[in-house]
Amino acid sequence: TGAGSFVGQLLGTGDAKSPAFLVGDQWVKTGKLAYETLAMSVLAMGIAGACVLITFLPGARNVASGELSGFRSPVWRVFYLALRIIFIITRGVPELFVAMIIIFFFSPGIVPGAIALGLHNYGILGKLSTEVVENLDYRPARALRSSGAGMLQVLAYAILPQALPQLLTYLLYRWEVVIRTSIVVGFVSAGGLGREFRLDMSFFRYTDIALLLIWYLILVVFVDLVSMYLRRLAR
Repeated sequence: TGAGSFVGQLLGTGDAKSPAFLVGDQWVKTGKLAYETLAMSVLAMGIAGACVLITFLPGARNVASGELSGFRSPVWRVFYLALRIIFIITRGVPELFVAMIIIFFFSPGIVPGAIALGLHNYGILGKLSTEVVENLDYRPARALRSSGAGMLQVLAYAILPQALPQLLTYLLYRWEVVIRTSIVVGFVSAGGLGREFRLDMSFFRYTDIALLLIWYLILVVFVDLVSMYLRRLAR
């Protein structure tokens, strides 16, 4: 059958030369690409996490309205609406499309892919993190305000301690997703395993494809285990 023939080609059956996954040099070469893919995912989550950390509080309805923060201003309301629009746009545009545009402004490599993944996940994490703030317990903030605490003190001692653990959990969950989508973004010359996968498919180097798939599975398992460990620390 066609499927059986394809699997046989991946395993290198009937091929005169050794399969790529049995050659040590090929493991070293593709290992560097796997490292680039991992670095792309970490950089992407760093971009998304830094942007969310700056904007998730003013992007929450109860902070912008003053219901939670105790501080009301038309400027906060405008900032809130602008951030909500940004969240919708960034999470609505596929990361592959963004990467295809960014690649025209940067040389091929992991940076365009990381920016594309970071922007897309910024929109997702921005929405999730603001919902966390909107569902917080108001009692600590009200207690601090009643004792004379200012807005910054309320944010630092009542809001952030409740919101940050959940935000970190969401960030780690999205990292697990990003490591899976990074190979797709790599198809548009964004570096890592994805770019090499596209080239090997074009030249029908099936055993090389099998080796890339092995590295891909290793990365997925590795990131899942690290994410699980870090989520336990964050609780």
